[in-house]
Amino acid sequence: MVTVTESAAYKIKDLIDRDGHSDDHGLRLKVIGGGCSGLQYQLEFDNTVGEDDSTIEAFGVRVFVDMKSALYLTGTELDYDDGLMGTGFRFNNPNAKNQCGCGESFSV
Repeated sequence: MVTVTESAAYKIKDLIDRDGHSDDHGLRLKVIGGGCSGLQYQLEFDNTVGEDDSTIEAFGVRVFVDMKSALYLTGTELDYDDGLMGTGFRFNNPNAKNQCGCGESFSV
């Protein structure tokens, strides 16, 4: 399904702690319609696991993905980059056929 790099997990944990969320929170990763390429990623903290959610556990954090989003995310790597060329989460999604210039939206 989705893999989470160590740097992404570290940043997720850092943000959960910074925002004062409890240990039962994880990162919800969704694909929604929108953006200049048609689909975009949405990230938010959540402590509710739906009955059709997949839960990915990596490096001490949890990432939740609903069944509909999973169709677009199979094989995706969630990474975090804190480099000179930009800071933020990066999605290495093998299903994305096109991606906008800013990397925030994609099409399949």
